Amino acid sequence: MVSVSVIAMAVGTGTVAVFMAPCALGAMGFGAGGVAAGSTAAGMMSSAAVANGGGVAAGSLVAALQSAGAAGLTSVATAVVGSVGAAAGGAVGWVSSKFRG
Repeated sequence: MVSVSVIAMAVGTGTVAVFMAPCALGAMGFGAGGVAAGSTAAGMMSSAAVANGGGVAAGSLVAALQSAGAAGLTSVATAVVGSVGAAAGGAVGWVSSKFRG
């Protein structure tokens, strides 16, 4: 049986993940005004452009992150981020419950 604390941990981390994803994208340098110079995003974009012969491929990870940074997460991306956050939180809660006895 799954305890209430495991469920609470899953719900809490899923919610936090959804709200923190835009902040994390901004901190990496993906924003509404484009990629910030000298940021992690700029390094990723540069590497992707070199690997693709001078341009960033449409649909690539860098393109998707820039799109999310500029326009926000789509409903599908929000669901994925929330699900991954909830799964991670639930796993941590379950493991920690095993050590508490």
